[in-house]
Amino acid sequence: MAAAEVIPPPTRTLRLLLEYQGTDFAGWQIQAQGRTVQGELARCLQILLRESVCPIGAGRTDAGTHALGQVAHFHTRSALPLARLQRGLNGLLPPDIAVLGVEEAPAGFHARYSARSKRYRYRIRNAKSALDRQLVWSLYQPLDLEPMIRAAGYLAGTHQFAAFCNQDPLPDNFICQIKECGWTRQGSELVFEIEADRFLRHMVRIMVGTMAEMGRGRRQPEEMAQLLESTDRTLAGPTAPAQGLCLVGVDYG
Repeated sequence: MAAAEVIPPPTRTLRLLLEYQGTDFAGWQIQAQGRTVQGELARCLQILLRESVCPIGAGRTDAGTHALGQVAHFHTRSALPLARLQRGLNGLLPPDIAVLGVEEAPAGFHARYSARSKRYRYRIRNAKSALDRQLVWSLYQPLDLEPMIRAAGYLAGTHQFAAFCNQDPLPDNFICQIKECGWTRQGSELVFEIEADRFLRHMVRIMVGTMAEMGRGRRQPEEMAQLLESTDRTLAGPTAPAQGLCLVGVDYG
């Protein structure tokens, strides 16, 4: 008598909502050396699910960059209930990563390619900070917010952002659509928020570094239009430190 055919359980696509402090990470993506968010998550998923899993993130945050709303997905044949999966992951993950939510996703869902837009926040503290020193750029020089607000106005819309991109490695193209961006003052902090359909490497940090120079009176806000037209990275300002940047959320429409 022939043995009964063993039918493997169906593959599930699961979506994670993650929060992490990026200070001690070499970024999101697994690398040959250095501790990464993706690497820690893959290690804990393998322990919990007893299978090799590669979580895919919505964005590859840089070393030192934080996240309040990173999204990742992975495929598994495990039937572990979602609530137990979340508890198990939070019990295994280090203190600087938290799983805020787990849910079933459609089979074709992809954390990166299904995203409609991402939102980042950058914080500048105009004073020394002890408790938040790893979450803000402590810039002691006074900054005039008005020219920084005017400069941000040039960024909205669809443009070539080659002047605001680390071009190693060279991206496929430099075109991004910025849906919303602007500065606000919140106590002793200047906060820049930006939402776009895609971001280039170090794009937000170079924008912030450039606008900080305008806030210090070293550049005029109108230079933003010239920089966008130039597509020349060497003409833009310095790259702001990573610790002030945070991935706030990802929109899937």
